[in-house]
Amino acid sequence: MKILSAEFVKSASKPSEYPRGGLPELAIAGKSNVGKSSLINTLVNRKNLAKTSSTPGRTQVINFFQINGKLSLVDLPGYGYAKVPLHVRQTWKPMVESYLQTREDIRLVILIIDARRGASTEDLNLLDWLDYHRIPSLIVLTKTDKLSQIERAQQKKNLSGNPLLSNRPFLFFSAVSAEGKDELWKIINQHVKAD
Repeated sequence: MKILSAEFVKSASKPSEYPRGGLPELAIAGKSNVGKSSLINTLVNRKNLAKTSSTPGRTQVINFFQINGKLSLVDLPGYGYAKVPLHVRQTWKPMVESYLQTREDIRLVILIIDARRGASTEDLNLLDWLDYHRIPSLIVLTKTDKLSQIERAQQKKNLSGNPLLSNRPFLFFSAVSAEGKDELWKIINQHVKAD
């Protein structure tokens, strides 16, 4: 997809704060510090559209971005980071579940997993929840520029060996080399029918 415009729309923590619907939405989910913001920036050819940080747990609200006036990328708060205060972490799950259950425009949830770490229990729980609610999902393994070919093969084996993951589409992605970017846009376009 040729990116003509990419803009931050707003942050929200509850449904009454969400932007008005109508555009297809792609939700970006995953643990803290797996590269969700870097993936968004790479997809839209911008360095700082989505704020990146080396400190996990920085995204604490739902961030909405509009691309070409045709679709929305939605950056969800990361989960699984213990150093964020408990009261903050306890708000994330209901915030994310509320978004996923109430937004009628969601076309796909892109689950970001750090390729060096593999799927966590939280990742598997989210996939199970998405399946239960019949929300389509795609696994994107990020930071693949840091893997050797042997480590890549091992991650493929790990995915195919898990019953919850084995029949699910996935791709490798690197914000450094842009590996997987074109393939991801093809998948996105299939889900949103926006060119």
